[in-house]
Amino acid sequence: MERLGTGIGWRPEIADAVEHMPGIDWVEAVAENICPGHLPDSLRRLRERGVTVVPHGVSLGLGGAERPDEGRLAALAERVTALGSPLVTEHIAFVRAGGALTASPRLEAGHLLPVPRTRDALDVLCENVRIAQDALPVPLAVENIAALISWPAEEMTEGQFLYELADRTGVRLLIDVANLHTNHVNRGEDPAKALAELPLEAIAYVHVAGGFARDGVWHDSHAHPVPQPVLDILTDLASRVRPPGVLLERDENFPEPAELRSELASIRRALEAGAELLRTGTQTTEAEPPGTHTPGTQTPGTGAALRARGHETGAAEATRGAFGPPHPRDTGAARQRTGLAQAALLSALVAGTPVPEGFDRVRIGVQARALAAKRADVVAKVAPELPVILGPEYRPAFLGYAQTHPMTGGYRHDALTFAEHLLAAGRPGDGQARWELREWWLERSGPAPRSGRPVHRLARATRRVLLRR
Repeated sequence: MERLGTGIGWRPEIADAVEHMPGIDWVEAVAENICPGHLPDSLRRLRERGVTVVPHGVSLGLGGAERPDEGRLAALAERVTALGSPLVTEHIAFVRAGGALTASPRLEAGHLLPVPRTRDALDVLCENVRIAQDALPVPLAVENIAALISWPAEEMTEGQFLYELADRTGVRLLIDVANLHTNHVNRGEDPAKALAELPLEAIAYVHVAGGFARDGVWHDSHAHPVPQPVLDILTDLASRVRPPGVLLERDENFPEPAELRSELASIRRALEAGAELLRTGTQTTEAEPPGTHTPGTQTPGTGAALRARGHETGAAEATRGAFGPPHPRDTGAARQRTGLAQAALLSALVAGTPVPEGFDRVRIGVQARALAAKRADVVAKVAPELPVILGPEYRPAFLGYAQTHPMTGGYRHDALTFAEHLLAAGRPGDGQARWELREWWLERSGPAPRSGRPVHRLARATRRVLLRR
């Protein structure tokens, strides 16, 4: 794996700051926000300077029960090619559930949700990762996610789950140390134990980000400064292995460039502290295979699988891992069981159906509110006219709508169905705002934008005058 160095998440809001920030070796861009034929000027200039750009996908849903969507994979591959990237990354998560596999309504989470650490879920994930690897032109790395909730009756720890995933598929790992901290606070999982169980030689790079505490849980917001416990986990990781790259993520509440530079300096200091421990032999440089540990020894299985996979797509499947039976040839039954479990959980989170047995009802409520709040925030971004038209009424109106209207498509579709819902209910109460909302909805809900020809504009204006009488 090539060394990436120190990077920062590229976002349009801080594009100028990133472009002029010293010591940035590479950047990461959200894949779904990039149009391959119209790359932002800032990204083009960075590439021309030799700065590596890595696309980071958020919507593939590799942990979902269904096989990865071919269209989404093709779109991701197109972005890799447009950016000239050496690798591409996604998440170990599910983002949608239901549909034909479970004979239930198809639902979208609008967020990354944790997969159960079970044999069924692992079998499905491994097959989905192989499908993605074969469809992508560069190596794939997958990220551990932050979670507010825990699945009941899990069969593996996070480290064991990631270890076997890498062993069976040869996939690289994107380790988010902020997510390890989140899972420590929310699920009582020991970050040091997770690091000890990881196949550290499989790490492609590392994420670092901030968050905040609310409702008794830690929210991985990417909108707050990196806290010291996250930097401590980074130091622990760097005391075990030299990570090929480390990247600061910030998605909201963007600070001044000086604050970003300060956070990057803190990250470098944490890495240097870990490197010193590694140099002096205070920590082992290899991961422990779960259940055993011999300092300085190579973990079994993983290295061979990664070497066999290399940088090629379509290579032969990795051989049997260190844990249990080989990957089954037919995952149909496992897909259906996983699909039913994920659909039941997602329905409880976004449609108000009963909480599945074994889940913490209070924590499910916290997660449901967080999902609704994120929907409101993202819809306000993709349709900024709505908060302007509705004013202070926007957020309470959307949160009320979200309680009874699960998301079934993307955020733009969500914005349209929200506006349609308000109009059907005769809202908003202010006539001018209602007219503006109706015009906004008509402009965007048809198969094509309404004509701008003068005769058509005149007809619309006449109709508006008549409607007001």
